[in-house]
Amino acid sequence: MGTEHIRRALAQPVDGASAAAFRILFGAVMLLSSGRFVARGWVQELYVAPSFHFGWPGFQWLEPWPAWGLYLHMAVLAVAAAGVMLGLFYRVSALIFLLAFICLEFFDRTYYLNHYYLVSLIALLCCAMPLHRVASLDRLRGAVAGDTVPAWVPNLLRAQLAIVYFYAGLAKLDTDWLLRAEPLQTWLQVHADVPWVGPYLAVPAVAFAMAWAGALFDLSIGPLLLWRRTRSWAYLAVIVFHGLTGILFPIGVFPWVMVALTTIFFPPGWPRALSHATARASRPEGQESAGGLPRRPSCAPLAPAPAALLIAYLALQLLLPLRHMLYPGEVNWTEEGFRFAWRVMLIEKTGHVELRVHALDDSRSWTVLPAAELTPVQVRMMATQPDMIAQYARHVGQRFEAELGTPVRVHADAWAALNGRPPQRLIDPYADLSLDQGAFAHRDYILPLQ
Repeated sequence: MGTEHIRRALAQPVDGASAAAFRILFGAVMLLSSGRFVARGWVQELYVAPSFHFGWPGFQWLEPWPAWGLYLHMAVLAVAAAGVMLGLFYRVSALIFLLAFICLEFFDRTYYLNHYYLVSLIALLCCAMPLHRVASLDRLRGAVAGDTVPAWVPNLLRAQLAIVYFYAGLAKLDTDWLLRAEPLQTWLQVHADVPWVGPYLAVPAVAFAMAWAGALFDLSIGPLLLWRRTRSWAYLAVIVFHGLTGILFPIGVFPWVMVALTTIFFPPGWPRALSHATARASRPEGQESAGGLPRRPSCAPLAPAPAALLIAYLALQLLLPLRHMLYPGEVNWTEEGFRFAWRVMLIEKTGHVELRVHALDDSRSWTVLPAAELTPVQVRMMATQPDMIAQYARHVGQRFEAELGTPVRVHADAWAALNGRPPQRLIDPYADLSLDQGAFAHRDYILPLQ
C-alpha cells in the first residue's frame, strides 16, 4: 500500500455527525466540570489559599491570578467550553479553552491528573479539527458548510483514546498490580462497611479478580471498540467499567470523560442513524422518511505536510509514555517518567518530609516543617514525589540565603511507603537538594526501593 493511497484514505470524506457528537459531549462535560470546580470551592482551596505553588520546569514564572482573576479565568473557561459544545465561534472557543485549561494546570503541578492531561490533548486536537460542520451554531449562521469531515479526524481521535487505554493496561503488567492486587486491595478495604457489598470488597480474591479484569479491560478495549462485531458490547463494558470506578474511587470526572469520548469508535454516521431510527419508530406505519445520509464526494489525497504532522503527533504519543525506561529504578517509586504516561491508579503512596537547613560552615542549622507553609494537599503530594521535594528544598534554600546573606545546604529527611510496604527512606539524607540537577536529569538522590 503506497503512501499516496494512505493519504487518500485519510482525506476521504466521512459523515461528520459522530465528530459533532464528540464535540458536544466533550464541551458539555468540560462545562459541567468547570462549574463543579468552582462550586466545590477548589479555586480558593487550591490556588488562592497557598502562598507557594509548585511550578512546572520552565514555567515557574507563571503564578496564579488574584482571587478575582481566578474566578474570571474559570468563567472564561466555562464560556469557551460552552462555545465548543454549541459550535459557536468554534475555532476561537477551542483555542481559548485550550490556553485557559493549560494555564490553570501550569499554575501548580501539585494537582496533575492523567485526565487533565487527556483533556489538554483533546482540546489541542479540537483546535485542528473541523468538528463544527454538523449540529453547530456556526453552521446555522453560515460560517461553515458541509456535512462531512476527513477520515483522519475520527481515526486520530480513536487512536488517541486507544493509546490511553493500551498504556494504562501495559502499566498494570506489574507485580504489585497482578501478584499483590495493590493498591486496589487497600482501596477496596476502605469500602468494607458499605451495606450489602462492603464485606465482599474486603475479600482479597475480589481485589485480585478486579485487578486482573482491569488489566485485561485496558489492554483489549481498544481493539474491541474498533471491531464492528464487538463494538456495542465493548461500549457497554466501557460504561460498566468506568461507572464502577467512578463510584468506588475518587477520580473526579475521568470516568465520565471516557464514557463520553469513546462514542467516537462508533460509525461516523451513528447519531444520524440513531435519529432516523427514532423517527421511523415514531412515524405512522407506511410513512417514509425524507432525507438521508450526506453525500460524500471524492477528494484529493491529504497533503504531505498535514500527513507528516499526524505521524509526528502519533509518534510522540507512542514514545512519551516509554520515557521512564531511560531512568534507573522502579518508576512507581522514583516517579521519573511517571507523568504523561497513562500510569493510571497504580500507586498508593504516603510520605513524611522534614528539611534540614545548614549554614555552609555548619555553625548553624534549622529544621523546616513543610506544613508551616504548604497546604495539607500540597504536603501530601510533595512528600511522595522526589522532584517536588527537591523543588521545595530549593525554594527553602533561596529563602534562607536571602535572609542570612550566605549560602546554605538543604537536606531532606524523607520517608515514603508504596502500596502497603513498610516506610523507607525516599531521599538520600546527605544529598544537598539546594542544587538544581535539571528538569530531565536522573535524580541520583532518590534511594532505591527495597
